[in-house]
Amino acid sequence: MKSTEFKVVFPKVLQWILNVSLVGLSIFLVLLMAKEIFIFADILLFEKDSKHTHEEFLANVLAFFLYFEFITMIVKYFKEDYHFPLRYFIYIGITAMIRLIIIDHSSAMHTLLYGAVVLLLIIGYFIINITPLERPKKARYEIKNAKISDES
Repeated sequence: MKSTEFKVVFPKVLQWILNVSLVGLSIFLVLLMAKEIFIFADILLFEKDSKHTHEEFLANVLAFFLYFEFITMIVKYFKEDYHFPLRYFIYIGITAMIRLIIIDHSSAMHTLLYGAVVLLLIIGYFIINITPLERPKKARYEIKNAKISDES
């Protein structure tokens, strides 16, 4: 009896801890997005007095989109019954690699490798989009397994 209670209560406690952590992370990401907006304002409004370059501005724009994508992924997590869609990780990976190419383009070989990583991520995204979205229903899977175990 205690084993079944543990199997029910323990995942719920872990899920609650995960949810609270994600809410805290999303608040922190919103604060970082706000910081990026202040940097945008500094660069755009006070361009002559600004200590930031256009390259830094572009890097900050991409950092802003990274924060935005993480927040969107957290929102999707709660809307899709505690599930992270894989395509959001791919979006984040592509954006992060493009940001890295913009920031660190001193070595041609590294830039080529970063570009290859972006290409692989895009191919992965394409493969995800051409696969069917619906997965076999759990009931069908259980019935199929029951038939197999009956035959054994």
